[in-house]
Amino acid sequence: MAVESRTNASLFDSGTLTGATWSHTFTQAGTYPCYCTFHPMMGGTIIVRGKGPRPPNDGGNYIPPSGVALPMKYRFYYTGIRVRNLNRSLAFYTKAIGMKVVNQGTMRHGGKYVQLVGAGSRQKLELNWYPAGSRFHSPYRKGEEMDHLAFVVADVRKAYRELIRKGAKPAVPPEDSEGTEVYLKDPDGIWIELLQ
Repeated sequence: MAVESRTNASLFDSGTLTGATWSHTFTQAGTYPCYCTFHPMMGGTIIVRGKGPRPPNDGGNYIPPSGVALPMKYRFYYTGIRVRNLNRSLAFYTKAIGMKVVNQGTMRHGGKYVQLVGAGSRQKLELNWYPAGSRFHSPYRKGEEMDHLAFVVADVRKAYRELIRKGAKPAVPPEDSEGTEVYLKDPDGIWIELLQ
């Protein structure tokens, strides 16, 4: 588990916790959105009350009053690459490069993913393997190793509509999503996943 500020990682970040505890003392009253780094859809809000000064209204820890529209924020989460042999790729990235597995699982359509981090970096690499017959499987063609980029947003449906208006092309719209599979394509055809 790892917990950090949803809008400003320099405010607080527990780092990866495995059977450990962590605490943080807030020095200013305010409202602080947070989330689990490994499960970005799991989040909450920490409300700090006290006699200290209110935090600056710099967008880093500000929740607007209802009815006030702010521009959508996109937090880069990971880079996903398509692999032909998951075990071979996993062995390479863990043994040759020295990365560590931080998350893994099976997707609803039978595909598998493994997220890794390297020493000194919080950026994640996601290995994606799709079996024949899955909605994302395609025959291997050189140059198609880039699978997708993932961004965490506050509202997936709103972000999807906003990016379509700004030139993105639909890939898997929210109404066709199975779980977290909401995707668009950038102007060059790179898939972008939106997570909430």
